[in-house]
Amino acid sequence: MKTLMKLTVLLSAILLLTACAVASPSESTIPKSAPETSSAAQVSSSETNTGETGPTEKIPLPPVENNSPNTLYEPFFPEQTRAAGVKTDSSYQVTVLTTELNSPWAVAGLPDGRLVISEKGGTIRIATMSGDLSAPINSLPALDTRNQGGLLDITAAPDFTTSRMLYMTLAEKTTQGSLTAVARARLSDDEKTLEQVEVIWRAIPYYDNGMHFGSRLVFDPSGNLFVSTGERSDLATRPMAQALDNGYGKVVHITTEGQPVTDNPWIGQASVLPEIYSYGHRNAQGLAIHPVTGELWLNEMGPRGGDELNLIKPGRNYGWPIISYGIEYSGQPISGALTEKEGMEQPVYYWDPVLAPSGMTFYPFDTMPEWENNLFIAGLRGQHIARLVLDGERVIGEERLLESEGQRFRDVTAGADSALYAVTDQGRLYRIG
Repeated sequence: MKTLMKLTVLLSAILLLTACAVASPSESTIPKSAPETSSAAQVSSSETNTGETGPTEKIPLPPVENNSPNTLYEPFFPEQTRAAGVKTDSSYQVTVLTTELNSPWAVAGLPDGRLVISEKGGTIRIATMSGDLSAPINSLPALDTRNQGGLLDITAAPDFTTSRMLYMTLAEKTTQGSLTAVARARLSDDEKTLEQVEVIWRAIPYYDNGMHFGSRLVFDPSGNLFVSTGERSDLATRPMAQALDNGYGKVVHITTEGQPVTDNPWIGQASVLPEIYSYGHRNAQGLAIHPVTGELWLNEMGPRGGDELNLIKPGRNYGWPIISYGIEYSGQPISGALTEKEGMEQPVYYWDPVLAPSGMTFYPFDTMPEWENNLFIAGLRGQHIARLVLDGERVIGEERLLESEGQRFRDVTAGADSALYAVTDQGRLYRIG
């Protein structure tokens, strides 16, 4: 009798499970995707539909990086590298506006919607949003254009409409060597020349090579400038990123006259450059201010592996060359082989293998709601634009845009028309949006 009762209970359980299995599911997974082309890119993400009128929840995708890393280092915290993949759900257009630029290094918006573009050899171009280019504009100081040098970043003053002032970083060439310098100049009324050209700040000392100048500059809400510099690459100059008596491997905070901002962290301290805001950087070519929080974000190229995204705070040490998630190009570890050390900041995110990050921008518009306040980084070695989704001080998603274009993306900016604009080493200007 007990055996018969057990069989009856078992049979009832089997029938109940079978009934649940054949019932209509309450949710289903609906993958969507479309190819990306240089004329009209439409991409979408997998999503879970929770009902006809309910919300749509995106399913995390695998990380976009699936190649083997260059190192065996472990991240300090989850999602410090290889965050979940994401895909843009909204459709957007990708248009090549021109292919006639000559090694462009930076692109920035003007108040009337046009773009100002720096070219590495020392010329500036004005581009319309349809891609028409001005003649080259020159009149800059002598430049060290070897290797990574030349005319670097460019941006318009907040009051450009009345002042017509442009601010630039460049590799200034002298008989003593070269260094990263900040210059300013007035764009003439006919836009054919630069007037009142003046170097306002120099990342001393001079050094004779053509490597690791950085450099980006961005205006803060008060109208002062943040500027990033490189540590000039050589083994002899690397340690200078950890010293506070020089301009190598730093973020500096200066006025438009080139003077230190009065609340900088080392104001008044002997033997310290008062312009310094943070230190311990390698070769920072991306700098952007979050449109909501006002926080300063920076990317920097690592060695072999270990490219970083950092949240910059005053007075902090970001570790190079003491800590790094990369190794030497030879395959040997960086001296000490450390990825963490007390008193040194961890990167918010790192790439291994490298992206070789360059210019970057936040997308401050709601025209593409899923892009709003996302960070877009131009990738050189990676040959794509990295879209990063942030949650506070953490990266929670990464997407690769324009990966099929085969271009070294040097800079990206958000235009006045709510589109992204990007330039490549091969001379292209893209509109994305």
